[in-house]
Amino acid sequence: MAFIGIDHGTTAMRFALIKEQKTLTFELGRAEAAAMSENEILTLLEEKFGVQREAINLVALTYSMGDGFSTIKDVRNLEGRGLKSIEGAGKKTGGGTRVFDAIRNSGIPAIAIPGLHIESKVDPRMKVFSHLTSPEKLGIAYHILCLGYKNFVVSDISSNTVTLAIANEKVIGAIDACIFAPGVHHGPLDLQAIRDVDNRHCTANQAFMEAGTLKMTSYKDREELLSAAGKGESPALLALDTIALFSAMEITSMQLLLKDYETNGEVFLAGSVGEFEYVQKKIDAHLGQECQCLGRWHAAIGCAEIARDVFAGKKEILGVDVNYS
Repeated sequence: MAFIGIDHGTTAMRFALIKEQKTLTFELGRAEAAAMSENEILTLLEEKFGVQREAINLVALTYSMGDGFSTIKDVRNLEGRGLKSIEGAGKKTGGGTRVFDAIRNSGIPAIAIPGLHIESKVDPRMKVFSHLTSPEKLGIAYHILCLGYKNFVVSDISSNTVTLAIANEKVIGAIDACIFAPGVHHGPLDLQAIRDVDNRHCTANQAFMEAGTLKMTSYKDREELLSAAGKGESPALLALDTIALFSAMEITSMQLLLKDYETNGEVFLAGSVGEFEYVQKKIDAHLGQECQCLGRWHAAIGCAEIARDVFAGKKEILGVDVNYS
């Protein structure tokens, strides 16, 4: 039995294979994927995982915001690629589209995982926001569930920051990247950003993509920022201190939601910044508790675990209905 999960990340596509007791992973840059043909992508997948496409039992795909549907379903039953609109918050490179189409057109059995949005089964108070989280975050949460945790908060911190609350094995709420805590690249629109958009200096999406803590520094990207932080450079540390503070505030808000469900649960950090030890320690100090850390692969691994369990007949994943047989 072979099951694959695909994480449509901000900067790269991450793939995970679960085959018997073995788990394998690899990463493909979104720009690199955009330059490949569908067959080249499938061939790369076969080579990296040592499995022929005919032997894959089920793939679980994530794509962009996933806001055009609310149940886990066969990718071939989606309208378009499961989006209300291709416009929104995020960078478009074409790599995610190429991977999605390669899988959908291959004949390999595949399901699409939705994001959480106003039509999802979450705490109704969260529906003041149209969109709560993109689909790959459900992969992270499901992996934590598979580790044996039923009540928890998980904050995925990287180019942006997204935090989810899970109570009694169901996602009850989430805070999306454009609402609260900034990441390295992306963040919510503040007063000046709103003015810039109104004055047509930039689009709202451009403002979102430049609202992260990089704007406090002269570093060009996340890798340069983290490298500088490792050397103790003060502008980099200030940027990470800012991320840690707001991430802790976001986690605390999700813990408050869990209290309404008479639980509190563990706290998990994920993502390339969430796994950075300096940030972990800062968040631990802010919260007054030790968080558990997951790496950048767990969204893809969790998606592969969703594929495995849907194939086995599971009808609900984290409170999201499964419409696949």
